[in-house]
Amino acid sequence: MSGSTDSRYELARVALGEANADLAIVNGDLVNVYTGELLHDTTVLIKGKWIAYTGRYPKKGIGPGTQVIDARGQILIPGFIDGHTHTDYIYSSSELARYALRTGTTTIITDAVELTFALGYPGLKEFIRSVTNQPVKFYITLPPMVTISPVARQHILSDKEIRRLLHRKDVIGLGEIYWGPLLADSETYFNRVNATLEMGKRVEGHGAGASGSKLQAYTSLGITSDHEPITPEEALERLRLGLSVMMREGEIRQDLEALSPLKDQKIDFRRLSLSTDGVGPIQLVSQGLMDHLVRKAIKLGFPPVQAIQMATLNVAEHFHLDDFIGGIAPGRYADIVIIPDLSSVQPGTVISNGEIVLENGQTRVRIRQHHYAAFTRFSINLPEKLPASAFTVKVHPAADQAKVRVIDQITNLLTREVILDLPVIGDEIKADPGKDIIKVASIERRHTPGKIFTGFIRGLGLREGAIATSTCWDSTDLIVVGTDEEDMAQAVQRIRELGGGTVICRNRKILSEVPFEIGGMVSPAPMELLAGRLSTLQTTAVQLGCLSPDIRTTLSVLTTAAIPFLRICESGLFDLRSNQIVDLIIR
Repeated sequence: MSGSTDSRYELARVALGEANADLAIVNGDLVNVYTGELLHDTTVLIKGKWIAYTGRYPKKGIGPGTQVIDARGQILIPGFIDGHTHTDYIYSSSELARYALRTGTTTIITDAVELTFALGYPGLKEFIRSVTNQPVKFYITLPPMVTISPVARQHILSDKEIRRLLHRKDVIGLGEIYWGPLLADSETYFNRVNATLEMGKRVEGHGAGASGSKLQAYTSLGITSDHEPITPEEALERLRLGLSVMMREGEIRQDLEALSPLKDQKIDFRRLSLSTDGVGPIQLVSQGLMDHLVRKAIKLGFPPVQAIQMATLNVAEHFHLDDFIGGIAPGRYADIVIIPDLSSVQPGTVISNGEIVLENGQTRVRIRQHHYAAFTRFSINLPEKLPASAFTVKVHPAADQAKVRVIDQITNLLTREVILDLPVIGDEIKADPGKDIIKVASIERRHTPGKIFTGFIRGLGLREGAIATSTCWDSTDLIVVGTDEEDMAQAVQRIRELGGGTVICRNRKILSEVPFEIGGMVSPAPMELLAGRLSTLQTTAVQLGCLSPDIRTTLSVLTTAAIPFLRICESGLFDLRSNQIVDLIIR
C-alpha cells in the first residue's frame, strides 16, 4: 500500500477497534474475488482512501462520526477496471470520468497514442495532466509509436523520453505494439520494449493474425498481453504461452460473444479479462462501460463471480496493481460498487478512493474539468486553401485506362488490395462512383503541411460528396474520401477552420460536422452532445450512400498498421504484408 507509515498504522488501529472508521458498509453480501466466494452479512470499514477491515460486524471501529451504509440485501463488488482503452481520443478524460463513475468503473488503464502522434511529447504530457486528480484512477501505457508514415516516423518519441516517463508511478507499461512491425523492425522498437521490461513494467501486445512461430517470436520479445484474439482457439494459444488475454467489447470490435465458448474450457481463468479497447460516446451513453461488459459476459454464460473477477482482480494482477486495487480487502483502495444482484450488475452506490461518488444514480463528487493548454487547440497545420487540383491523379503516357492498385474496403475495418482498370480522361485517372470507386487522399497536417497522396478506394458506397476526418490512427495525417474534388477540398478546408474534426460536404456545402479541436483528436464537449453529433453525422453519411456502420472510424483506421492489409499515408499506399509502400499505378 502506498502512503505514509502513519496512514497504514491508522488502518491497523481501525481494524483492531482502537480507532473509528470514516465510512462503514454493513450487512452486505461481499464477492470475494480472491477466493471466488460470496460472503454474507459482511462489514467493510474504510479509513480515508483505504479499506481497513472486511468481515463480520465488528464490536468496535464504528463510532458516532462514522458514516454508515446499510447494504442489507445488496452485494458488494470491487470497482471495475478497464485494462485496455484509449481515452486520448474523441472525448475528454473529464467526460469519461463522469460516465465511468455511473458504471462502477473506478480504474482506467489507457494508451495515449493518438494525442502523442498529433502533438508530440508535449501533447503526451498534457494528456497525463488531464487524467490526474480525477475521482477515477487513470494509469498510462506509453505509445510505442508504430507508424506506416515516413513523415510521422521522423518525429516519434525518443528512447530518452520513453525512459523518462517510465519512472512515473502512473505510467505502468508500454502500450500495444503491433507484432508485424516489431518482428520486421525490432531494432527500432526494442530499446523501448527493453527499457520497459527493465523497469519491471508491462509491454502490451497487439497480435492480430499472429500464430505459431510468429506468435512465439513475438511473445519472446517480452510481450505480456493481447486483446486481439477473435476466436477461442486464438485466445487459448495465447493463454498457453503465458499471455494475458483481454476479451474485447467496445467501439472498434465486439468479440465477447465469439470468445464466450472459453467458459466451457477446463482451464485456469486468472489470465483472462475484459476490456473495451475504447468505447465510443454513443455506446457509452446507451450501454455503459465495464458494467456492460460484465453483464454481457454473465448473459453469455460466464459465472457471475468469474465475470466480476475478469473485470477486477485479473486485470490488477496482470499489471502488478493487485496490492492496491482489484479486490475488497484490507490495505487496498476503497473502490467498491454496491449492486442489487449478481445478474443485472446495476451500480447503485459507487465508492472510489473511499469517497461516495455515486448514490441513487446521482454523482456526488466534483469531476475536475481539465482546461487544455493553448498549444493543443487549432493545431491543424495546412495551407490556407488546398485546391481541388491537389486531388488529381495524373498518368503518363496518356491512355484510355490505367491499371491501378485500389483499397478494397471489405468490412468497416478490414481492407485488401484489388487491381482495377480505371478510366483515364486527358491525363487524369478518374473515380467511378457508379462502380463504387471513389478517391481517397491522405494529407500530412503537422510536420510537412499539405504533403498529399491521392489514391482510390472501393466499397464505401458513397454516391456523392466528400467526407474527411482528422481523427486518424498512428499518424499525423487526415483522410478525405469523395466523388468530387471540389467537395474534398471544401471538407478539408472546414477541418482546418474547426481545428480538427469530421466533416461531410456535398455540392460545396457542409452537411454535417463534429469538431475535434484538441489536437484534431479530442472534443471537450459533453458526452451526450458528442454522441448526438456523431449520430447525426452517421445518418448523413448513410443518406449519401455510405455502407460503413461508423464512417468516421472506417476512415480513421485507413492510416494504421494495426489492421490488415492495404493502408494509406501521405507518402503512398502501404502494404502491411510486405511492410512497404507500393505503387499506385501498375505498369
